[in-house]
Amino acid sequence: MRKILLVAKRDYLAAIRSKPFLLGLVVTPILAGSGFLGIGIMKAKPDTAERRLAIVDRTGVAAATIIEATEEKNTKDLFDKKTGRQVTPRYAFEIVAPDNADPNAQRLALSERVRRRELFAFLEVGRDAVHPPRSEDSDKVPEASRVNYYSNTSGIDETRQWITSAVSDGLRRVRMAELGVDKSRFSEVLSSATLQPMELLVRDPKSGQIEEPHKRNEIAGFIIPFVLVLLLMMMVLVSSGPMLGAVAEDKMQRVYEMLLASATPFELIMGKVVGAVWLSVTSSVLYLAGGLLVLEALAMIGLAPVGLFGWFAVYLVADVMVLCAFASALGAACSSPNDAQHLAIFLMAPVLIPMLVVTPVMRAPNGIVATVLSLVPPFTPLLMLMRQAMPGGVPAWQPWAGLVGVMGWTVLVAWAAARIFRIGILMQGKTATVGELFRWALRG
Repeated sequence: MRKILLVAKRDYLAAIRSKPFLLGLVVTPILAGSGFLGIGIMKAKPDTAERRLAIVDRTGVAAATIIEATEEKNTKDLFDKKTGRQVTPRYAFEIVAPDNADPNAQRLALSERVRRRELFAFLEVGRDAVHPPRSEDSDKVPEASRVNYYSNTSGIDETRQWITSAVSDGLRRVRMAELGVDKSRFSEVLSSATLQPMELLVRDPKSGQIEEPHKRNEIAGFIIPFVLVLLLMMMVLVSSGPMLGAVAEDKMQRVYEMLLASATPFELIMGKVVGAVWLSVTSSVLYLAGGLLVLEALAMIGLAPVGLFGWFAVYLVADVMVLCAFASALGAACSSPNDAQHLAIFLMAPVLIPMLVVTPVMRAPNGIVATVLSLVPPFTPLLMLMRQAMPGGVPAWQPWAGLVGVMGWTVLVAWAAARIFRIGILMQGKTATVGELFRWALRG
């Protein structure tokens, strides 16, 4: 244990005294904060220039009601009700008579106008769009019953999302007019209910009184889990990523051949792992403390998930130990740092794969997919922490079941990595194959 701690102390002190570590410690939150600041600036100064759209109405009756619905929606959404500042673009339509002789030529001409930025987009209302056939699959709706939207926008098109409700309301107005509904009642009939998101009620454990219902902060419900998981991912990658190349570099320079005269391979690998754990804990404490100070200054300290900090520490230590042990084993099996970098994807996979499923997990944190994935040991730290940070939480048994799996996985990987490290650290000349790595792990 003394030798393990000596190796860990040496690596830890060398890291925290290095200028790159101190620079990264300062720059990382600045870059992350700049991203949120950029989002805030974009929301504070939205694009409010008028967006002009053309509408080709093949029904002969829908264009006027769609424009009417658009104007009402403009009036409702154009200005912020508190500040009076314009927050959305004004949408304006021009009606284009349909060319039934050559519709594609007309579509091409309108497309060219969009490319020249004379139009933002154009709509084509199918002949039977007012009374489309019922179908659960929108792709099976006949062409004549569709409303097609043509634009030059890539990615998320906010205009299409905004205009969809106006088009739907316009078509509903035509149907209501056909049914004899008074035009003055259209807005009342089409008005939508507002569903206010509320927190579940709880009983105060001290007084026994039921707390008053209060509005749920949906933004905090998204940001807090995301930031917590992002911090965990960042700490794990920063601590384990450099170790792969560092071990390969020390092996190539035959540093370990001298160190093996004073310590065993197990003591060396465990010392490096413990040093990386100390480094990640130090950085995490600083970032969490800084985050708490920021929330306190903003009078939002109640949003801090203090009850999850213990789980954060457990998941951090487990994930760093697994990936650092794995990185040491891979580095020892490589003949050069360049070869080690080619294997970095295997090291990052347990962290990157959970981040690819963040969206479905946040949409259904207690769904079968999220539950199963969060109980798979390599993915448990990130996914289980995210689910625990969500407003609904998780059943009490799941974090403990996940912790048992993580502990077993940590022991297994550390044991296999130590066996690979013991053999690979003295081998020179070539990088081990995957088959050789498995053989070294099983046979020692």
